[in-house]
Amino acid sequence: MSWTLRFHGVGNASATELGSPMATIERDGAPWLTIDCGSEGLTACLAQYGTPPRALFVTHTHLDHVGGLERLFVSEYFDAARRGRMPLYVPAPLVPLLHRRVGDYPNVLAEGGANFWDAFRVVPVGEAFWHDGVRLEVFPVRHHWPDTAFGLRLRGSLVFTGDTRPIPEQLRLRADAGELVAHDCGLHGNPSHSGVDDLEREYPPELLSRCVLYHYASTADGYALAARGHRVARPGEAFALASPHAMQVDVG
Repeated sequence: MSWTLRFHGVGNASATELGSPMATIERDGAPWLTIDCGSEGLTACLAQYGTPPRALFVTHTHLDHVGGLERLFVSEYFDAARRGRMPLYVPAPLVPLLHRRVGDYPNVLAEGGANFWDAFRVVPVGEAFWHDGVRLEVFPVRHHWPDTAFGLRLRGSLVFTGDTRPIPEQLRLRADAGELVAHDCGLHGNPSHSGVDDLEREYPPELLSRCVLYHYASTADGYALAARGHRVARPGEAFALASPHAMQVDVG
């Protein structure tokens, strides 16, 4: 069984040419769990697979990460075979924020008779959850405001930070099994996002060697990050993952 992380978009909120940050964990070449759903990222995801995501995890509710959910509502709700079946894993503190962002629109269909969340199977999650028989871990990151952004761990395989400042204390605990670490990083940091100087100051070389950087401002900035010796994700690029050590059960 092979595992892969594929980036659909890698740019910050202003870098539309790089696509909104969104990625999919693939198992044996097929989409398994998609992380976030920005508008440009969703377009790239649909182009890659020819079908909507199988399941989604939401890291936080800024619109470059959830703005594609309205379009996804249409495809899911009007497909009778899919309606209400797509798992949408949402860290519990984000549920009211996500509802206010994308779900709380009066009379979501002009014809009436529908609620926004009818299209999905919303699963509020805490420190861990099960997807397709595999246990994934959830942890808070440092982005914009406490308890509004969360990372994802597939133990032994992947840590996906989502948008964050450096989190050395979290990664000492959450990335201690050789995982690939997909990390927010631009050429310059700010109060909500990591800059490359921040990561080089806060993280040991061994951890930096496992990082793949995304959420940068331009193609030129991506080349500048790579010139400093870092791995940088490009739109559509896939990275091989180690087989997870996560707890698994047979769901067949």
